[in-house]
Amino acid sequence: MRIRAARPDELTELQEIERAAGELFRGIGMASIADDEPLPVAVLGEYAEDGRAWVAVAPGERVAGYLLADLVDGDVHVEQVSVDPRFARQGVGRLLIEAAAGWAERVGAPALTLTTFADVAWNAPYYRRLGFAVMPDETVGEGLRAVRAHEAAAGLDRWPRVCMRRPSAG
Repeated sequence: MRIRAARPDELTELQEIERAAGELFRGIGMASIADDEPLPVAVLGEYAEDGRAWVAVAPGERVAGYLLADLVDGDVHVEQVSVDPRFARQGVGRLLIEAAAGWAERVGAPALTLTTFADVAWNAPYYRRLGFAVMPDETVGEGLRAVRAHEAAAGLDRWPRVCMRRPSAG
């Protein structure tokens, strides 16, 4: 498995990966998450053009997962990470997070942040294993608060969510 920049010809494939990964939520009573549409190709294209989209590539150039990143409050914010369920439990997510950490170091960002479901096994508990910690509310910056407000407006707060952070050096 290797990590590289996402290419424009892969953007619809990224959408399909997000849909497939989202289906896992249906099995735990979170059907509205499974039904949520992925980001439009135009938005994915902006991430790719800006160098903020990475893919994990399996042998044969098959995309196994992807990660999108933003800069929020001076940190690299993991906006989206999705792994094709056929490649689950093979370290794909970890590789993508480490690629984002490498980018954070290159741009001088001290940490990675993300928002995630607190009680979903492949969300907050998984990220804890990768070195993330839940951020105390008083440490959440204005930009990350805006991300959370957008998520709440989209209905994600029907289930407990948390902001998490880890040093970019891992």
